[in-house]
Amino acid sequence: MSTFQTTDGQNIYYEDWGRGQPIVFIHGWPLSGAMWEYQMVELTGRGHRCIAYDRRGFGNSDKPYDGYAFDRLGLDLAELLEHLDLSNVTLVGFSMGGGEVVEYLARHNHNGRVTKAVLASSVVPLLVQTGDHPDGVEPHVFYGMIEDLRDDRPAFLTTFAETFFGVGVLTSPISMPMLAATCELAMRASPKATIECVTTFSSTDFRKDLATIKVPVLVIHGDADKTVPIEITGEKAAAGIPGAIFKRYGGAPHGLFYTDRDTFNDDIDAFHSGRTKLRVAAE
Repeated sequence: MSTFQTTDGQNIYYEDWGRGQPIVFIHGWPLSGAMWEYQMVELTGRGHRCIAYDRRGFGNSDKPYDGYAFDRLGLDLAELLEHLDLSNVTLVGFSMGGGEVVEYLARHNHNGRVTKAVLASSVVPLLVQTGDHPDGVEPHVFYGMIEDLRDDRPAFLTTFAETFFGVGVLTSPISMPMLAATCELAMRASPKATIECVTTFSSTDFRKDLATIKVPVLVIHGDADKTVPIEITGEKAAAGIPGAIFKRYGGAPHGLFYTDRDTFNDDIDAFHSGRTKLRVAAE
């Protein structure tokens, strides 16, 4: 079991597979690095080194009472890259994990360890509705999530997972065992971390940080995402990041890392390997 200790004394669990140029995966809320199973196996088989870690409070990492703002979470990522002495890294952040990616690129990439990044179904740049962000999700939605988590976390997570993967009344893109496994993975997280991170991922404003990103970025988002609406996240992130490439997955739900895994893996592979044609940022 591989772990490293952060500067504030927390043990962070990670898995490090394969050889080659590294891809570091940052998981979504409320899961863990285990969600990347279908990327880690496939992409190491294509000759890449793949690293996935559990955010503090989730999976096999330590579960402190606090420390769940993006400034600390981005520092955890920076310390992992330093611990492993990685270079020429591609970061892949899913959903909440996109926040760590932008936090890292905006404040920690002074040594140039990260050379590319992927934002997949990401919460960036801002989810919640504010006075200058009227298209955002109304705040009562997130207050309701917190109340439901406090009241009956298993019930909330079951319903959340169905929306996450686009399960409907008549159709489902995933099996019931996969749905149950996802809920079980989410239940392994600290309840305190699960609740605190709702505020973190919904209210952190990365709008001003987008223009500071200097590495190539691939933005992937499903246009049937009912968890993180593409109109206020993926589209705006792609428009705000200089030279970003935007790939819209038609009909894909939030959990496209599984439902659209073949296309998703191909896109990560091509982008990481330099086979994706990059746009030139406007001067």
